Amino acid sequence: MSQTKKSVFILMAEDDPDDCLMIAKALEDHRIVNRVRFVSDGEELMKYLRHEGLYSNQESNPLPALILLDLNMPKLDGREALQTIKSDPLLRHIPVVVLTTSKADEDIARCYREGANSYITKPVTFEGLVEVLKSLKNYWFEMAELPEGGSHN
Repeated sequence: MSQTKKSVFILMAEDDPDDCLMIAKALEDHRIVNRVRFVSDGEELMKYLRHEGLYSNQESNPLPALILLDLNMPKLDGREALQTIKSDPLLRHIPVVVLTTSKADEDIARCYREGANSYITKPVTFEGLVEVLKSLKNYWFEMAELPEGGSHN
């Protein structure tokens, strides 16, 4: 059964406030997903996913259906966060799409080796970002079957 009829929740790890604003605006303007929540670094991402500290209430902090992950973040970077997520039996089922400015071959290879489900280089224009997000929606929430309970909604 397609998940488009369910409330889709994306968790995005992104440290650039301008990128967060632009992504939130693109998602909202084009009704791409029902909910998106931002965390500012890999350390906060892991606290959210493990329901630690401020995120201890699982009802108000459900596991996402999809994680969008920037690589270059303070504290715990996206590469380390990806490795941690994909090595955790309780989290590894959540699809992780790397959405970053890095075009480095070594980053691409490492992310796929560590279990990334997709790797996308961030477009430089708002229109390009909208197209990428629409494509993500079409694939992940209309074509692909996600594991039950992935969004916990």
